[in-house]
Amino acid sequence: MKLTATIILNRNLPRETNNLVEHLHKFDKDLTNVFVVEAGSEKDNLSKYCTWHVHSHEVMENGLRYSRGMNYGLLELWNSDHWESYDSFFLITNDTKLPTGQKTIKTLQALMNEHPRVGLISPCSEKWGEKDLVGQDSTKYFWFIHNNAYFLRREFVDQLIDTNNPTYMDFLFDGNNFRGYLFESEIIAKSYANDWAAAITTKVFAEEDESYLLDKSHLIKTDNYEENMRLYVEEGLQWIKKKYGFNSRWQMMQYVKLFYDKFFEYYPEYKANKI
Repeated sequence: MKLTATIILNRNLPRETNNLVEHLHKFDKDLTNVFVVEAGSEKDNLSKYCTWHVHSHEVMENGLRYSRGMNYGLLELWNSDHWESYDSFFLITNDTKLPTGQKTIKTLQALMNEHPRVGLISPCSEKWGEKDLVGQDSTKYFWFIHNNAYFLRREFVDQLIDTNNPTYMDFLFDGNNFRGYLFESEIIAKSYANDWAAAITTKVFAEEDESYLLDKSHLIKTDNYEENMRLYVEEGLQWIKKKYGFNSRWQMMQYVKLFYDKFFEYYPEYKANKI
């Protein structure tokens, strides 16, 4: 079995990032190589596991956020000699909490083998309503999945990446959608449009610790929670209007649901996994 490349995005929270790296080293030993993207972190706040420190003036001022940060890490791997060494990528932010003792990578790798048409899979959260829809110790295919922890099949990524003079603005995700409003809907629509499913599993869990943004926004050098949410929606609606001509999140969701339903027409053998 090939390795998983895990990319963790950090901005000025080295202790939290170190703990996450060490959790993966302890419970998924020999299954993953872990890479840390420092998205404009101050020199004194770099994780001891820092792989790439992005410190241009713009990034020091504004960070990278999920889309640009994950693009950066993936593109660095693409430009290295190691891309073909991986058959999957685990993209997580440093506010992701993984349960103690949980073999996250091992379980997700096994699920990719079990579900050959899944391109993207996410651990469930104990807080998600989707938990009840999926059921205990199960996996279901969805048209919307929160984005704090994405496990991607490399074959799926290979179909979507822009290899024509790519940058961290456009390699896989659209970096023009800076705060990431509905970017998960865009990647899931691309998934189903290219005959890949997107799934949530309750065989492993991952939690987003919102206290990082609520209590540590001054350390992260970002807007406070309320301002971040306001701009997240305001700027995101401008993005989907400009790119898709949509005026609401519901139009975007209907767009994704269309591809989702078509997938099961083409692959009726997977209807047991439909919610």
